[in-house]
Amino acid sequence: MTRVQTLIQQLQLIPHPEGGWYRELHRSQNPVQRQDSVERPALTAILFLLPASAISCWHRVIGADEAWTHIEGATLELFQCQADGTGLKREPLSASNPVQVVPANAWQAARSLGDYTLVSCCVGPGFDFLDFEMARQQPATERPRLPHPELI
Repeated sequence: MTRVQTLIQQLQLIPHPEGGWYRELHRSQNPVQRQDSVERPALTAILFLLPASAISCWHRVIGADEAWTHIEGATLELFQCQADGTGLKREPLSASNPVQVVPANAWQAARSLGDYTLVSCCVGPGFDFLDFEMARQQPATERPRLPHPELI
């Protein structure tokens, strides 16, 4: 059994719509109100496994920041763009640079630079799939022109 298969089994991970595997670890019982008056849990946290065979395609979380923390495996290449697709940032996430934060509404994508990368992702205010947008689900004429189209 490969390390990826072992992690999927031991951590009880399931496929994530953006690519990779995940399991929710925490959903705060404390509600907060976002700037747009939508109520969400104060914080959510997941484990997220990205094998070499998968990408975390361009997506964004409306109204919430997301902190990525490297746990194990290869360096993760984390891409970020502003809501309009400009201002590309490319940040490594690794044992020597373990935390990156993606601001609310920014587009993000990721790929492992090795066999796999295991991270945790904490979202505040808490994550809800109602706030989750994937670029590939938008008509090409309506989504911003994002760099690295192979990540769509």
